[in-house]
Amino acid sequence: MSAAQEHRIVERRTVVLAVGAVGAAAALTACGGSDEAGGGSGGTGGTDPVEQPGSGGAGGAVLAKTADIPEGGGLVFAAQKVVVTQPTAGEFKAFSATCTHQGCAVKDITNNVITCPCHNSTFDAATGSPTGGPATQPLPARQISVEGGAITLA
Repeated sequence: MSAAQEHRIVERRTVVLAVGAVGAAAALTACGGSDEAGGGSGGTGGTDPVEQPGSGGAGGAVLAKTADIPEGGGLVFAAQKVVVTQPTAGEFKAFSATCTHQGCAVKDITNNVITCPCHNSTFDAATGSPTGGPATQPLPARQISVEGGAITLA
């Protein structure tokens, strides 16, 4: 075998290994690596992630206006990893937007149910408690402040 042929074999092998590693990393990122809470993004109603003005990430930043949160629904704020819901008129709740099953970001909030798209775990929008598997732990509550029609992280 010539030196040029050996070089091509090494290059091909290196490419195949690199592509395999990237694929494995993508698969782990999609579902998280453990049952602990991790990072993620989210959206509402099965749409792309929601970007809201004034969503800077620090406590005290305005997440949304109360009028932006639909009754029986909610919004996911990907940058803050928080989901804000309105289970009943005028009642606002906030939870971690990271599914307790394998760390995916919850996405859909409809009919007072928060859904994780990765394995279809569901959570009660008023309590964060799991209502359908495979998640068995509730979404951790997050502290918010609702004043003057604005919702902020506390």
